Amino acid sequence: MLLQEVKELVFKLPPSDRLALVGAIIESLQDQPVARADRSGAIQRMRGLLKTDQPAPTDEDVAAMLEARRVEKYL
Repeated sequence: MLLQEVKELVFKLPPSDRLALVGAIIESLQDQPVARADRSGAIQRMRGLLKTDQPAPTDEDVAAMLEARRVEKYL
């Protein structure tokens, strides 16, 4: 049975049956273990998004950025 066919059948169900179906689907997904390799790979990709060639700002730089933002926002 194709996904589209399942969707069409689901919309024909009464709301209480649809809610029970959602619960059954969620329960079936909770039994599936999440592979460590998948999580590890996702973490590595996220770290890659955060990489930059620039050094981290100093405390003084951060204070100056905050002050500039406050001036921009409130004055």
